[in-house]
Amino acid sequence: MNIPFKGIRVVIADDHPVVRKGLRMTLEEFGVEIELVGEAADGTAAVRLVEEIQPDVVLMDIRMPHMDGLEALEHIRASSPQVAVVILTTYNEDAFMLRGLQAGACGYLLKDCPLETLLHAIRAAARGEPLLQSEMIARLLKAPPVLTPSSPATARAANRLRFTKRELEILAAIARGERSKEIAAHLGLTRRTVETYLTTIYLKLEVDSRAAAVAVALEQGLLRPKEN
Repeated sequence: MNIPFKGIRVVIADDHPVVRKGLRMTLEEFGVEIELVGEAADGTAAVRLVEEIQPDVVLMDIRMPHMDGLEALEHIRASSPQVAVVILTTYNEDAFMLRGLQAGACGYLLKDCPLETLLHAIRAAARGEPLLQSEMIARLLKAPPVLTPSSPATARAANRLRFTKRELEILAAIARGERSKEIAAHLGLTRRTVETYLTTIYLKLEVDSRAAAVAVALEQGLLRPKEN
């Protein structure tokens, strides 16, 4: 029995009609692999649209009226955590990148990125994989941490929503003392992919080592002590 190919269902959230049109035409070039299923002109509309049609990937601008992209991202992660969000913006600023990744974005791209980079990002997001360009990783690892207040159970629940299932699996693996090669082997990933996951985990937890990641993850309720 032949099963029809299911394309990656994408929503565009951007307040500029010209940008949306350009992205629409670009996605159409990718053929049946990617299907544009909706467009939103502001963050509020984006959140509503995602709740209604449950796409695979959202391409999210940052600066939009009524609700900006970062706030919309937080709402989407809370209501539809299985939907991957890629920030696509003109703002090449560390603070925006860090806030977006900490809020649960799986990638951060600039609008002038090559088309193949955009396609790769959409594919990776649909697979639940993080995507960061190497120069962005280097910048973010040097960025000063953004302090966030710690709080009880509600904060722990919110923290968990910032992490994908795969990220939590890798957190548990490093808590058991597994090396990247071992994690890659038992999860069926490449070592490079595991290292990329580790980078996003470090950024979200605002740490710079495996030991610190485990400590903060335990403190935030992302791991149970017995997993250490």
